[in-house]
Amino acid sequence: MNDETKFMLKRLAFYTFIFTVVAWIIIPIIISTLYGFALPRDYYDPKKIFPTSFTIKYVKTLLFTLGALDGIKNSVIVALITIAISFALGIPAGYAVAKFIFPGKDTIKLSIVALRMFPIPVMAIPLVILYIKLNLIDTLLGVALAHTAMALPFVVLITSSIFAGVSTELEEAGMVFGLTRLGSFFRITLPLALPGLAAAAMFTFVMSWNEVFVASILTLSHRTLPAQILSIMAGASGGAAPDYYKFAAAFIMIIPAITFIFFARKYLVTMWGITLK
Repeated sequence: MNDETKFMLKRLAFYTFIFTVVAWIIIPIIISTLYGFALPRDYYDPKKIFPTSFTIKYVKTLLFTLGALDGIKNSVIVALITIAISFALGIPAGYAVAKFIFPGKDTIKLSIVALRMFPIPVMAIPLVILYIKLNLIDTLLGVALAHTAMALPFVVLITSSIFAGVSTELEEAGMVFGLTRLGSFFRITLPLALPGLAAAAMFTFVMSWNEVFVASILTLSHRTLPAQILSIMAGASGGAAPDYYKFAAAFIMIIPAITFIFFARKYLVTMWGITLK
């Protein structure tokens, strides 16, 4: 086997891998979108590969009759609160980890990652008891605080990587010209890090949007969209919702997150560029 043949095989393997990954992601989205609006007779018909008859009935029922629209509103509010708290705590911590040398720095970074090693179901009962005592049960703030605990380690690590890519010489030059360290941070470092911070916000939003377990155990009437969908599916007759409601629910779940990622995608690419410098 000559070098040219090996090169062609490597390229073929690479493109096959890329195609498999893209198909793994795209095909469920296409199916959820098509069948979320398709009439049941179309996707139960073995002679049809793709549905040809569509309706908005099931999506409309989920949104306005079964309460999914309220779940969307709650999910957006929780995600925004989660981003705000995570950034308020994570940005100073990430900056300190990136720019300062202090004893135990590596241990602290490892401890931040280790916070994610504990499975949430193990902490479910103590968490509910604590929330009852603090009067945070069945509140959006309570869910946002729980989501913050889940997202904060990643926000610290991501922001520290972003700030490490911002030249220290630029901050020192700003302080030479009269800026304080805080002023140099806000006027020099933060604007340069904004694309990466936007990508970190995207990650936090998606994490909060998709989380279902914590929202299910901590809320009853103020549920986020995943918890609301889970409640609707479990409350169906016989404990199993019809397939057309499942497809409609899948469509409702993926569209807002995909829309958010679509508008923030350029910041993610920029963050990779900063990180790789």
